[in-house]
Amino acid sequence: MKNAHRITHRIVVPALALSALSVSIAYAQQGPRPENLVKWRQSAYQVVAWNSARIKASVTGSYDKAEVAQAASTLAAVANSGLPKLFAAGTEKTRGWHETSAKAEVFSESKRFSELDADFAKAANELAKLAQAGDEAGVKTQYVALNKTCKACHDSYKASE
Repeated sequence: MKNAHRITHRIVVPALALSALSVSIAYAQQGPRPENLVKWRQSAYQVVAWNSARIKASVTGSYDKAEVAQAASTLAAVANSGLPKLFAAGTEKTRGWHETSAKAEVFSESKRFSELDADFAKAANELAKLAQAGDEAGVKTQYVALNKTCKACHDSYKASE
């Protein structure tokens, strides 16, 4: 009986593991549903907007070093997360939390869009570095530079709301 159990264990456990792996591979090949990609990108840009507003409130009002450092770090994390991957083919007209505001050009000009995203990430990383160092004047200047990267992308790839 022990030998039968060992033989069954040697066959069944690897077979179950192979089956689970096959299901995982099949799921991974399918990728996320288009509506999830749109929801994720809409959510990411809402996080960007919220943290940008936190920084703006501090640089135009009473400067709060800790608030700015936290918001800038969050912006950098989102900026470095691979946002262009959320603009995959098949999401051009997909609804997420709401209708997409991405213009068709974001999908046909992916190289240029990725370049603008890289500019955004570079500006966000510099902002986070300055904020962590407590460089208030540097943060104010870099915040303007960061906003220019946002505007450049919005002008080309975001539909008016």
